[in-house]
Amino acid sequence: MKVLVTGAAGFIGAHCVLRLLRDGHQVLGLDNFNGYYDPALKEARVRWVREQAGDFALERLDLADGVAIDQWFAREQPEAVIHLAAQAGVRYSLENPRAYVDSNLTGFLNILEGCRQYPVRHLIYASSSSVYGANTRTPYSVHEGADHPLSMYAASKKANELMAHSYSHLFAIPCTGLRFFTVYGPWGRPDMSPIQFARAISEGRPLQLFNHGLHLRDFTYIDDIIESLVRLLDRPPQGNPQWAGDAPDPATSLAPWCLYNIGGQRPVALKAYVALLEKHLGRQARVELLPLQPGDVLDTCADAAPLERASGFRPRIALDEGLGRFVAWFRDYYPLPDVETPQNRGASSAAATHKPWRTP
Repeated sequence: MKVLVTGAAGFIGAHCVLRLLRDGHQVLGLDNFNGYYDPALKEARVRWVREQAGDFALERLDLADGVAIDQWFAREQPEAVIHLAAQAGVRYSLENPRAYVDSNLTGFLNILEGCRQYPVRHLIYASSSSVYGANTRTPYSVHEGADHPLSMYAASKKANELMAHSYSHLFAIPCTGLRFFTVYGPWGRPDMSPIQFARAISEGRPLQLFNHGLHLRDFTYIDDIIESLVRLLDRPPQGNPQWAGDAPDPATSLAPWCLYNIGGQRPVALKAYVALLEKHLGRQARVELLPLQPGDVLDTCADAAPLERASGFRPRIALDEGLGRFVAWFRDYYPLPDVETPQNRGASSAAATHKPWRTP
């Protein structure tokens, strides 16, 4: 198919583009390369994808620009859309909530309008496990309500689910929302814990664990995320004929709309997670235990059985293996001389410097 991937230079987006290209799809990418984190990492991801799988069309557009997005849809008319672009970050939403309105609400509305004016076979969009918010019963189920988000980021993702349902109901747009659970792996975002923790451990800086390290997180390796996602691409929802308004199922509808959790279903305590990072980095962490932060969800664990039934796939990569792959990439992209390995254990170290991956 001719597939639009928004956020194509992002962490999940770049991996998605790579897989789609390898599967023979025609990929069209959109990304605004904003400065929420170093755009050099986004540029490096694009170079990596092109080296691995060939060129693809990539335009630098801001999804909040409704006129530009409408013109793009009129010109390109994709057959399917995978919408991964968003303003990410729970803590940043406490500082700059308007960024989430512009990107996650206005930007998503413009994508929905594009799919309305130029109908697509399937719109798959990224939601988040953060929508569960104040819910405490785990594993989290898409068939239970999620109406108490704890951050503007989570609220914007819940709003995306509701916006998609209204467009699906009104205009018969097949929409699938995916609630991602703690995605990690090579080329991840520098504001996420794998890179933050690995850099702190490597540089000998204190590693801050909020909630005194008692959080549980359902870590999901990026390849498992992409496998589930691409299997859904040609399986748009048809609508649930058993859906009833007097006992509404939050995950399905009479409209061609549905929600899935997409997670590893193997939650791990943050302290155990840090221990695995120590193992692969060959160095002990200096841990600083801190209180729970505003907006943080205590624990996450996905009930992903509905997704398994729909896709025929269950996540396979255990955290130990996945972190091993991540650390191998991390050492390549962030060559830190003071990372202790069997080869350099006890050697003197220089100051850590960031060296962009394969600068042209």
